[in-house]
Amino acid sequence: MAQSESAAPLSGPEAAMLDVLFSQSPVGLHLLDTELRVLRVNTATAAMRDVQVEEVVGHRFDEVYGIIETGDAMNIVRGVLDSGAAAVGHLVRTRLRADPGKEHFHEMSVFRLEAPSGKVLGLAVAVVEVTERERGRARTEVLRIAREQVGRTLDAITTCQELVDVLVPEVADIAVVEVVDALLRGDEPPLAPLPPGVPLRRVAFRSGEGTDVTLAHPVGDVRALPAPTPYSQTVADLRPRAVALDGEQPWLASDPDRAEAIRSSGAHSLVTAPLAVRDTVLGLISLYRTQQPDPYDEHDVDLVLQLADHTALCIDNARRYTREHTIAATVQRQLLPRGPASHTGLETAYLLLPSDGGVQWYDTIPLSGARTALAVGGVIGKGLHATTIMGQLRTVVRSLAAFDLDPDELLARLNDTASYLAAERAALPAADPLHREALTARCAYAVYDPLTGTCTVAGAGSPRLVVVRADGETDVLDVPSGSLLGSADTAPFAAATFEIPDGSLLLLSDAPIPALERSGGSDALRRVLAQAGRAPEDLRDELLYTFAAEAEPEAGPTALLLARTHAFPAERVAVWELPDTPTAAATARHLVRSRLTTWGVSEEAAFDTEVIVSELVTNGVRYGSPPLELRLINDRVLTCEVSDRSLSNPRLRHASVVDEGGRGLFIIAQLAQAWGTRYTAGGKTIWTEQTHRSWDEP
Repeated sequence: MAQSESAAPLSGPEAAMLDVLFSQSPVGLHLLDTELRVLRVNTATAAMRDVQVEEVVGHRFDEVYGIIETGDAMNIVRGVLDSGAAAVGHLVRTRLRADPGKEHFHEMSVFRLEAPSGKVLGLAVAVVEVTERERGRARTEVLRIAREQVGRTLDAITTCQELVDVLVPEVADIAVVEVVDALLRGDEPPLAPLPPGVPLRRVAFRSGEGTDVTLAHPVGDVRALPAPTPYSQTVADLRPRAVALDGEQPWLASDPDRAEAIRSSGAHSLVTAPLAVRDTVLGLISLYRTQQPDPYDEHDVDLVLQLADHTALCIDNARRYTREHTIAATVQRQLLPRGPASHTGLETAYLLLPSDGGVQWYDTIPLSGARTALAVGGVIGKGLHATTIMGQLRTVVRSLAAFDLDPDELLARLNDTASYLAAERAALPAADPLHREALTARCAYAVYDPLTGTCTVAGAGSPRLVVVRADGETDVLDVPSGSLLGSADTAPFAAATFEIPDGSLLLLSDAPIPALERSGGSDALRRVLAQAGRAPEDLRDELLYTFAAEAEPEAGPTALLLARTHAFPAERVAVWELPDTPTAAATARHLVRSRLTTWGVSEEAAFDTEVIVSELVTNGVRYGSPPLELRLINDRVLTCEVSDRSLSNPRLRHASVVDEGGRGLFIIAQLAQAWGTRYTAGGKTIWTEQTHRSWDEP
């Protein structure tokens, strides 16, 4: 565009094009001299900057254009003047003299002008107004950040706080989020319009730096929305509203606390948008501008509405999770025992540790012969489906325990049930989410016998049995590992039997306990466990605190069953060897009557017991193999046991009126509360139990 001193003046089409550019081009054109003074500008520049051409010409360009980052702009221009390298597309922020509070964005390109001789004549600067484009980009960036950072957890309050953190200060100087209080408990949201009186909880608030804020209500406050106000109208028709807060608004009288907060903060513009999903009201977003001079426009309202829609979906997901979690936790509580039962030789307690690894269960089951079964397990998975599977498996464990099965055999039968349930799940339609979730579970099952001082343990998974002796010594016993319940592994389960000293504390877990097993272990945990004589129930809280305080939390147990062993009183057990003769039944009756008299049993109860013992011993003499052993145990129930070396299975018969025999077990079943058979390596034991209601306690 520049000419040398000897060049002819522009004429014809060249001159016409130059005139058109300076008079009609929408792009702002500036001609600067080497001192960066404005020599000429086009009409678009004058209109763009809302100035007269005469006010600009002759002045340095940074003095008349309201450039915010003057230093950066001058460095760009001088760099082009010095180097000759064009600077294209640099973003510059400016303010108009007529509206100094509002920022504008311009894209500036600078080119050096030279004569044919190489002499530098000045600069050509082209400027394009890109305010709307940049604001659109900023809104898009806010949306992108919100989609990345809002809703990262299944917690409604956290989600709302993430939203206000994104909104301030990019979109608002003050942001407030309120949600229907019942949603935080997982309840269904009400349909729009929001019924009067429905309480909303203020769950999130943020203000920008330098903003003087007086809160109308603190975070956590619960109250209904006053009406009519823009807030109540928004949750009535689910439409956002942009409101200018200049002057006295009539609706402010309906909400004096909020009106005072608005006045004290100096807010001049408000936009409120509903948090809604499927025509139901979840809550409300309220945004205020105090320091940003621009009022909210339709583009801002559209942005806030998109953010509200995204946040509402996240809140609804969190609500659904909370509801399912609440139902699952309620079902789990109902399916679990109210507390582990304690017996004469064993005092128990449980500890459920915080975990996302599954649904846990525990149980203590009284068995015949004063023994106690301890069970700890967990279904791998979450939600209501995992909880119902847990309930099914716990019920099966209790049912199988009634058959006096050894721990390894019980787990084999339990695995059959788990495999059947897993096959049922695998057969679901492919579209069912459960079809893609494998069903597996862990379980540790132990039987403690206080009369022999032994504990037999088997497990599905990696069970652990920790024994803390009365002197504080801690042993992590080597319990055989087994495949998970419901898995494809068909390897048999194995059991191990350990001698347990009286006064020991047992910890049964269905998973490893790294805090005790790693090199050195946790001294704090060992100190808690070594408190001899303390009841397991008294140790629960200390154990929970100790596990939580581990410096480096590791994958470990999610449930523990604690048991303190006690010596069974010798005077409450009687054992006799009986001769393998027809007189054995009479001998047994005499021995039993004498001992029951010592224990203070009533005549009626003693007679029933004599009949039971007589029938048991008679069956042992007739169908069993010597030697015969009779044992009475005075515990929670009166237990009668007759053992022999035969493995034949006694069977309850219903003899006809003409049969001379076959009524022994039928009579026993009528007199006893329960009876059964358990097998050992040395034979079998037939046992009966009579409740305390049928005999007097000593």
